[in-house]
Amino acid sequence: MNKTGFILALLLAAVAALAWLANRSAFFPMQYPGGDWTTQSAVGAQDVWLTTSDGVKIHAWWKPLAGAKAVTLFLHGNAGNVTHRAAAMLEIAAAGNAVLVPDYRGYGRSDGRPTEQGLYRDADAAYHWLLAQGWTAGQIILHGESLGTSVATDLAARRLCAGLILEAPFPSARAVAARVLPVLGPILVWGFDTGKKIRALRAPLLIIHGTDDEVIDFALGQEVLAAAPSPKEFWAVASAHHNDIAATAGAAYRERLRTFMMNACNAAASSPSP
Repeated sequence: MNKTGFILALLLAAVAALAWLANRSAFFPMQYPGGDWTTQSAVGAQDVWLTTSDGVKIHAWWKPLAGAKAVTLFLHGNAGNVTHRAAAMLEIAAAGNAVLVPDYRGYGRSDGRPTEQGLYRDADAAYHWLLAQGWTAGQIILHGESLGTSVATDLAARRLCAGLILEAPFPSARAVAARVLPVLGPILVWGFDTGKKIRALRAPLLIIHGTDDEVIDFALGQEVLAAAPSPKEFWAVASAHHNDIAATAGAAYRERLRTFMMNACNAAASSPSP
């Protein structure tokens, strides 16, 4: 190999290494015993263990709700674990739904290591668990936050559901990387193509985005809305940042969830079976 070829090979290897590190940095799991596991009793959540299609054992919290006519599969963001979603579970229950929150592989008490395809398998396992408990697709609301919006969209594009809620979504990992590191970012980061997958959505969509989101730019949420088919709605929560949407919105948050979930499930119930 001549000198030019050797230098080129080194550059390609360096780019490949940087790309691997950049894509791994999408995940910030907190493994057990990290987190406040005492919140489980406060939430009234039960432990559920799921096995994915590739044999990974994952853990979830299940909060049943007497009289609930629908259930939410909540797919969380890239950091922490299920213990950090206690407040979200309580808000969803207050809005009228039972709720299941799985921890992705490598998070909390779940086995394995997180990867993009692995997260999709984890969501699939949770969805099929709900079906096995007797819930129908027309009673399932998929709800994703941040990175979980891409996981929820992937699931909604492949499986039937009553509705899809996305909090702080983004069209792709490259779109986010381009905001953080123009030119080089999109070269190093890829995947999580929400903008493409959402075109296959066959259910009502609600996007919620804080106007002051410092992690996922507000404009990126609007791009996802533009790519999605109707029916769709966008709720801009004034002055909300990335992690305080529910707190900033106050009581309006659960009321907005309640209205959307009820309307979506009623529409699903009145639609002919595919």
